[in-house]
Amino acid sequence: MKRYITAILLSGIMALDSCSVLNPNVTEPGFLANPNAASSWVTGLRRQLALTMNQVVVSSELVSDNYYNNRTLSSKVFDIPQIDFIDLDVNNMQVHVQRLREMSEYGLEKVLPADPAATAADSAEVYFSCAFAHILSGELFVGLPGSNTGPVLSPDEHLRIAISQLDKAMALTKNITETGAYTLLKARAYYAMGDAANAARFATAAMSNNSLLRQVKYDGVNNVPNDMQTYIFSSTNNEFAPLPRLDFLDPKYFHTGLAANDQKPVTIVKAEEAWLILAETLIAAGKLTEGRNTLKELLALVSSRPVVMVDDKKETRNGGNRKDYPLTAVKVMFDAADSLRSNYVLDRQAGNVKVYTVSGTLVTVNDLDAAITEDQLLYILYRLRQEIFMAEGRRMTDLGIRFPVSQTEQLNNPNVKSEHIKAQLPSFIPLNRGMDDFTYDKANGVVTMKYDMNAVLVKNKHAKEIFPFIN
Repeated sequence: MKRYITAILLSGIMALDSCSVLNPNVTEPGFLANPNAASSWVTGLRRQLALTMNQVVVSSELVSDNYYNNRTLSSKVFDIPQIDFIDLDVNNMQVHVQRLREMSEYGLEKVLPADPAATAADSAEVYFSCAFAHILSGELFVGLPGSNTGPVLSPDEHLRIAISQLDKAMALTKNITETGAYTLLKARAYYAMGDAANAARFATAAMSNNSLLRQVKYDGVNNVPNDMQTYIFSSTNNEFAPLPRLDFLDPKYFHTGLAANDQKPVTIVKAEEAWLILAETLIAAGKLTEGRNTLKELLALVSSRPVVMVDDKKETRNGGNRKDYPLTAVKVMFDAADSLRSNYVLDRQAGNVKVYTVSGTLVTVNDLDAAITEDQLLYILYRLRQEIFMAEGRRMTDLGIRFPVSQTEQLNNPNVKSEHIKAQLPSFIPLNRGMDDFTYDKANGVVTMKYDMNAVLVKNKHAKEIFPFIN
């Protein structure tokens, strides 16, 4: 705990409103004696969650086939993907996730007991923050310590802790929306553990609210901007560019007016995931008709989400790492064996473009009706997961990729073994930037992806790193 105590105290007393005052002379006893210690700590946790999700979204989206680094900022090797335990970005990811966990634990152990004005809602949010840190630990890493210089816990151990913390949060809240979010997060944890029965059980329970949405908020005025928004929209240069077949989903985050005053939130819980989880349990169990119908219900839900029209004419994909990105409405092929598809790459000079602020997809009911086999339905399901979770930091996990424990942790923690400092990179993942690669036949107006990674996933569905209900 001591290596983070200063950061914890500073984060705990920094509010996100414009009246915040940071006092570097605040001591631990002094802070705990503050009559508003608990509410201040919750505010600090919200700030740390925003910072954590910045690191998670930016890094994991680059590692995946969703986005590639089109300029020079951010990681220059995650696109390969090359994930080394000595990499500063790997360490930054771990630091933010562990800081969220340690801040939560400090809140539970020290801040809440010391503040008689602490409410049940304060306690519930601290438990949630702790649970979410463990979910990220379990999804994104080969393993992480669960305490300062403690043993490295496996992903399943982190996820079981997360479930326990979510149960405690649920027992404290009377807010139906919060209860729904915690229920769906439990389904997500059971999903990651490959527990189909409990994943389906809690996903079904969360379906009572088909507008369920929990988001992490940002504040550019007080120096907590949405970094992904900067990379995909606000920057003068195009820092990140989406794979062309995902062009229609970019940008999920944007600003109108001054960027600092308009920082879009990042979604961490939404109702769509309940339908996705339930459909996967059904398909894996051989209940193809039920799984298909569940996905049709999901399409109706996605179509109900807000859509806005945005002026994106300044988007010229001018980052420079690739100068052959198509800028007009061309046809795409998901790979060389695919047929021509329309409406995936947008002509942003022709007028305002449609932006899906929560979820979007080009999967249709006809696509689902044409999917007869298990593999065909799994292919569409994972395409839906990719499109619905676009720019939310979820795709890397679906690809079976995990970060290693960082060198900084290894040097300070004797519990870190050699197997912990190796990234999990499944053998079927293309290297040499293959996941992001494409060719552009400008004369015929056709862009062809080198790999259709959803087809690659289905082909390798029995690999231990992916498809939690198939193995």
